[in-house]
Amino acid sequence: MEITRAQIGDIKAIDNLLRQVLTVHHNARPDLFKSGVKKYTDEQLAGIITDDSKPIFVAKENDKVLGYAFCMFVCHRDDNILTDIKTLYIDDLCVDENARGKHIGRQLYEYVLEFAKNHGCYNVTLNV
Repeated sequence: MEITRAQIGDIKAIDNLLRQVLTVHHNARPDLFKSGVKKYTDEQLAGIITDDSKPIFVAKENDKVLGYAFCMFVCHRDDNILTDIKTLYIDDLCVDENARGKHIGRQLYEYVLEFAKNHGCYNVTLNV
């Protein structure tokens, strides 16, 4: 298992995982979430992949993407109540439904923690 920054060539596999997440949301709340649509166009996803302020990490085994973590750096400079800390926010984390139980999500999370530490982040935030 290796975890790296996502590349343009990973878009198709990331799209598949995004569809899995959307299906879970749609099945739970069809009144809120559409079925059979994409969260991002391929162009939007390519833009995110190349944006250093929004790193996407992928877990791969034998070149197959088994999971991802969409992240973004957040700073609240000169905020009225918050200090000027740098946070890495995990926007989305998914493991392929066929690869669950292998601790891939934990490995992704630990990778993100180390990445944040190496990039001077005060904390990592994940909202669920």
